Amino acid sequence: MGFDQVRQRRLSDDIVQRLEEMILEGTLKAGERLPAERALAEQFGVSRPSLREAIQKLVAKGLLVSRQGGGNYVVESLGSTFSDPLLHLLESNPEAQRDLLEFRHTLEASCAYYAALRATDVDRERLRLAFEQLQSCYGRAGEVGRAEEGAADASFHLAIAEASHNAVLLHTIRGLFDLLKRNVLTNIGGMYKQRSETRDMLISQHRELYLAIIEGRADDAREVSSRHILYVQEVLEEVRQEVQRVARAERRKGI
Repeated sequence: MGFDQVRQRRLSDDIVQRLEEMILEGTLKAGERLPAERALAEQFGVSRPSLREAIQKLVAKGLLVSRQGGGNYVVESLGSTFSDPLLHLLESNPEAQRDLLEFRHTLEASCAYYAALRATDVDRERLRLAFEQLQSCYGRAGEVGRAEEGAADASFHLAIAEASHNAVLLHTIRGLFDLLKRNVLTNIGGMYKQRSETRDMLISQHRELYLAIIEGRADDAREVSSRHILYVQEVLEEVRQEVQRVARAERRKGI
């Protein structure tokens, strides 16, 4: 009976595995610079030549990029689900905006459910800070621009995705982050004009969602997240119908 030789694992392979885990779990983010080689080698307890070999392997895999005299970075395009030209197409197309809300309905409800089950103390603190930032925007109505409010809203939902400890959900949300900000920005103006209670409803829904996750009520978190997106869809459908009515009236006036 013949036996294959056991290949000795190189130290650089272990370093590659650890860095890949850090990228996958979101500890290292797209575009982020790695610590200097000396510091990183000390943190890992390895030699600089082994670390350098691992970095070269990750560069070859397309996960890192080395800049001459500028250090090593996680690639910018990591997790970029949509290109910039496609972003512009999606944000300007009403049907695509509807599709995005349907997608968010499924995705964010799952994030909320798992975040309530799995959030650590660190996750809860990050979520608290994101929630307070969003509440601050709501509390400064008239002083805060839509762009700032949209970014705070998207950051709150990103913090929930991070707390879900599901790598696929997290990187999908991260890849969609710019699109989510634009979606919120597109939605809120029309919603606030359509219904006077919209701001109060959004404040209440986000608070309910935050508390359900913090308190570990997974089923409630999923239900609140779902109800939040359904409310947005309902108000935006009213906006769409109102726009159509105004357009018809204008056409009749021109006859």
